[in-house]
Amino acid sequence: MQVQHIVLIIAAALLLYVIAVYNRLVGKRNMVENAWHNIDTLLQKRYDLVPNLVNTVKGYVKHEREVLENITKARSAWMNASTVKENAEAENMLGGALKTLFAVAENYPELKANENFKLLQEELSGIESKIAYARQRYNRSVMVYNTAIQVFPTSVLAGIFKFTGRDYFAVEEEEARKAVKVEF
Repeated sequence: MQVQHIVLIIAAALLLYVIAVYNRLVGKRNMVENAWHNIDTLLQKRYDLVPNLVNTVKGYVKHEREVLENITKARSAWMNASTVKENAEAENMLGGALKTLFAVAENYPELKANENFKLLQEELSGIESKIAYARQRYNRSVMVYNTAIQVFPTSVLAGIFKFTGRDYFAVEEEEARKAVKVEF
């Protein structure tokens, strides 16, 4: 009789452990999802702002068509992205194109003085800061989640319940460190 109680207590403890681990992993996965949706919302704001910026600049820099085309390509790549990696690639494309755009704008004093351009540039700058923070939060959530599903014995349960690792939202280091080239 006593052995049955001990076995029952161990089985109940094990069941409670499995439930607790499962719930903790679900919570961490949901944190990653939430962090990704925050980034996605900010990226949507940014990409909605970009056409206004491009239209403002078009009138001043008519012969800079390549810069404007690269921004349009990046926006299109983002709209068609379905994974974190594809989103990161589109972000890298847009980041480079916007750097070039603002470098080009430096050569047009009347554009720099345009009130609409200034407002759009300030709004974009604010969104960029929010995206950077959201990206850090997302990557931190991914690190916590990935670590949780990789440590033993949780990794055994994570495998059974099909919890899989997530990708970080990374900026291509090589692209981020390149100087912007502007040629006329």
